[in-house]
Amino acid sequence: MLKFYNREKEMALLEKNRQKSAETAQMTFVVGRRRVGKTSLLVNSFVDKKAVYFFVEKKNEALLCEEFIEEIQNKLGVTVYGTMRNFKDVFGYLMNLSENENFTLMIDEFQEFRNINPSVYSEMQNLWDKYKNRSKLNLILCGSVYSLMKQIFENSKEPLFGRATARMHVKSFDINTIKEIIGDYYPEFTNEDLLAFYLFTGGVAKYVDLLVEAKAFTVKKIIDEIFSENSLFLDEGKNVLIDEFGKDYGNYFSILMLIASSKTSRSEMETIMGISLGGYLDKLENEFGLITKIRPVLSKPAGKTVKYRINDNFLNFWFRFVYKYRGAVEMENFDYVKNIINRDYNTYSGQILERYFRAKISADENLSQIGSYWETGNQNEIDIVAINEYEKTAIIVEVKRQAKNINLGVLRKKAENLVANLKGYTIDFRGLSIDDM
Repeated sequence: MLKFYNREKEMALLEKNRQKSAETAQMTFVVGRRRVGKTSLLVNSFVDKKAVYFFVEKKNEALLCEEFIEEIQNKLGVTVYGTMRNFKDVFGYLMNLSENENFTLMIDEFQEFRNINPSVYSEMQNLWDKYKNRSKLNLILCGSVYSLMKQIFENSKEPLFGRATARMHVKSFDINTIKEIIGDYYPEFTNEDLLAFYLFTGGVAKYVDLLVEAKAFTVKKIIDEIFSENSLFLDEGKNVLIDEFGKDYGNYFSILMLIASSKTSRSEMETIMGISLGGYLDKLENEFGLITKIRPVLSKPAGKTVKYRINDNFLNFWFRFVYKYRGAVEMENFDYVKNIINRDYNTYSGQILERYFRAKISADENLSQIGSYWETGNQNEIDIVAINEYEKTAIIVEVKRQAKNINLGVLRKKAENLVANLKGYTIDFRGLSIDDM
């Protein structure tokens, strides 16, 4: 089991809310993609505090309530008399109890009530409104279907809209934490190993955990672990996203596969798929939070020059190599897929190296914006442009896997039009390679 890393900020916020709840009830909603470590964060945050943890499984409401009552009796040391067959009664009992006692109630996979009994949300709202002024409950509602959790708390037509007192988005580990983890478990790591670990896990806690357990820290060992019999990784894209997309998942998966395969403009994707994709792309960006629309740095916000990028490193890899070659994967012809990965690895990892440096520069420098730059027809492409408008400074970066392939003279030439738009700026041209990680 991986030791617990780098959630100090999140734990501090949870502790602040817990202390507030001793005076008046608090409701925090917590979101984050599956496997990112939300449950582990909550369990570690309240390990020595008075706390009850409910996991909402897809099962009959009465059976769930039976489990919840057992947890209440074990953790709060109370005897619950009578039977409670619906969640409204269980929640009402706890709201009542919290008038005289301060404790934390965590409800995990909270969005699942939608499948079990959707009226739970309005029943909870009524009880919350009735008791909250005299309650000392620290309520934490956690879920991994991002679109549904956002809808439950941020859609003005939903009963719990406006009730949360705090929100938290649990993200993947940042590059410094990834470096710390690989350093703890594999101190002799090279920059190539670090890039592979970042490329395949994207800092998602569960994937990091699985690779650490398997002692897979080099490109070859990681690929062997992912493409092995009964590997959890192979169905992972489906497991993470099918609940998000529902029955329309085929079109969403196709779009994500195209973006992962460098077909990043809407017109390219529409030509290949033969349908209009505006609505799908909009939802992938704004409802599901899976992709980001990218415009060249300094271009107008409504400009037509747009590309799309998948935000999550692991999902980018999964759509590029697992979903795309799912026929071979389902036949367990793993050698076929491994050969393709090995063939394309240098090009593909070069793109992820750009992401790595974008994240590193964002963390290290004081910036007002960071992005890429290109001109019509993908001319004069520049990997990273980082700007500080206040200090009038800009960093213009060429990223290559090998330092010997970097040519700052060519970079300056490509940047002529960009530099013309940065009059009065101090400009720092940099070449970054795998050696600079």
